[in-house]
Order: sequence, then structure tokens, then C-alpha cells
Amino acid sequence: MGHGIDLNAVTIIFLVIVLPIWLFLHYGQRWRQSKVLTAESERSLGELSDIADRLQTRIDNLERLLDVAAPEWRKKP
Repeated sequence: MGHGIDLNAVTIIFLVIVLPIWLFLHYGQRWRQSKVLTAESERSLGELSDIADRLQTRIDNLERLLDVAAPEWRKKP
């Protein structure tokens, strides 16, 4: 019966102290690694930013053309 109490105590200590620290360190490291952008991610992000800038320029040009061709176009639902 003395061995059962020792095993229970070890299990409780593991669950209360060791496991939370281990999980914190493990997932904390994964979280820090996931925050860093890879070179590929930075390149893709730069390309997406360039595409967004070009699309915004196109929209601005189209709105200017529509303002000249159909001045009332903004009032339509």
C-alpha cells in the first residue's frame, strides 16, 4: 500500500508542476517560431502588396473615367 501512495504523489506532482512547465516551454517555443516570417513569406507578402497597389491605381483611374463619362454613377445604389 505504501507504493500506491508514492505513485499517486509522483503523478500529482507531475500533473501539477512538470506537465504545465513542459507544455508552456514547448508551445511557447512553437509560438515564437511561428511569429518569424520566412524569406518565402516575406517575398509573397511583398508581391501581394505590389498587386494591391496596382489594383488601387486601376480603381482610382476607373473612378476618374466614370466621373467624366457618367457623373451620377456614385449616387446609384
